[in-house]
Amino acid sequence: MPIDGDPIPNGMMAVDSGIVTSIGSFQDSQVEGDLVDLGDVAMIPGLVNAHTHLEFSDLTNPVGHPGMELADWIREVIKTRGMVDTATRQQHILKGHAEAIASGTQLIADIVTTPLTAIPSNTIAFAEVLGLSRERGDERMTQAELHLRNAAAKDLPDDSAAISPHAPYSTPLPLIERCVQHAKQYKTTLAMHVAESPAERELLSQGSGPFAESLRALGLPVEKYFPWPAASPLIQLIDTLAKAPRALIVHANDLNETEIQHVATKRNCSVVFCPRTHHFFQHSEHPVAKLQAAGINVALGTDSRASNPDLNLWREVQFLLNHRQELAPASVLEMATLNGAHALGRSATDGSLKVGMPANFITVATKADRADQLWSDFSSSSSTARPAPQS
Repeated sequence: MPIDGDPIPNGMMAVDSGIVTSIGSFQDSQVEGDLVDLGDVAMIPGLVNAHTHLEFSDLTNPVGHPGMELADWIREVIKTRGMVDTATRQQHILKGHAEAIASGTQLIADIVTTPLTAIPSNTIAFAEVLGLSRERGDERMTQAELHLRNAAAKDLPDDSAAISPHAPYSTPLPLIERCVQHAKQYKTTLAMHVAESPAERELLSQGSGPFAESLRALGLPVEKYFPWPAASPLIQLIDTLAKAPRALIVHANDLNETEIQHVATKRNCSVVFCPRTHHFFQHSEHPVAKLQAAGINVALGTDSRASNPDLNLWREVQFLLNHRQELAPASVLEMATLNGAHALGRSATDGSLKVGMPANFITVATKADRADQLWSDFSSSSSTARPAPQS
């Protein structure tokens, strides 16, 4: 399943030194070198998890309970986590990385809160920046700058280090603008949680609601930061984020039609949808179909184990196949592969299978003889994605 082309029944892929040299239907006469028969499987590009927080990978269950208010959940997360040192965070990240890779993910966009001693392979690490107070914002920005400089000094792959202003309820516009400038300076991707819930919109537009109450409980002067003066705060935010080389609008649960059409005018902006986290919070139906119809690039993420039972992106694909059946199944798989690679600036190496690209693929068992039969196999609870066997 090349993703950017039609599925190929009885397919064969030739690989030389890890690079795809040909793709087509199997014919014995074409075989040169060693032949590996993978059995009854679909060969799919490695999955791309476009948004997660691996540092929560020690959790065995999500924090809080399904349907809780987002602001209350954030308080629970803060209380549950307490202070975790950098070494422990690194261990959690490596644990989550291993879990994701074992279930078919081959490129991960991870949000990190402290400078890492090392960035795991196949990972883009986004330094998280937040702080309504100037002091807190400066502290986190300094850490993010160190993260970006260290990655550049170590000559890591392009975009292995990126930046993420956390969310508009925790990060004032001037600090967001500084993050955008750093994304431009380092020619990297920027990610931000945007339109997570109606409570966020109420805070930005009116300065009231659950987020305002939570901020006051923390002793922060809400009136100093909210509401935003713009007539349409989310439009203003989208315009700001779009100044980065690439911007990930994470979640987008509460974008209205006007905002969706505005995002569609920003060709460097992608939306990252986290289906099972969206389900955990019992939000109203996600506008993913409207985003697709508007021509917006939509990728998939797992978010973290704080709101999801695992880091298995294949389960996100299955969730959509089973619960959002108005979506074209092929488009769901595209969201989990090529769209994620495009969002992260990695479509030259990840997200599809074609000649000249690395042979980064996974397998999913199937007895299907035709492409249209694949989806029932894929949506089955017994279906799993596995890394390709190593030769």
